[in-house]
Amino acid sequence: MIGIIVTLIVGGIIGWLASVVMRTDAQQGIILNVVVGIIGAFLGNILGGLFGMGATLSSFSPIGLLWSFIGAILLLGLLNLVSRGRVR
Repeated sequence: MIGIIVTLIVGGIIGWLASVVMRTDAQQGIILNVVVGIIGAFLGNILGGLFGMGATLSSFSPIGLLWSFIGAILLLGLLNLVSRGRVR
């Protein structure tokens, strides 16, 4: 149970940081930040695995957190591309 709560908190922080970088923070609430962070962690783990550096969000390794952040940024970029037709 504690692992789920920690994952939600870390996912929310990563999603929020990615939304600040992509300048979508004003459009998102805390729930969407958590969702973006968790899905971004999943995407980042897949991308990191392709390069032999995958890690999970709950492992709290620096490389895992970095790949989660990269995945969240890519997710927001894809969402911007689909919704607006361009990436900011």
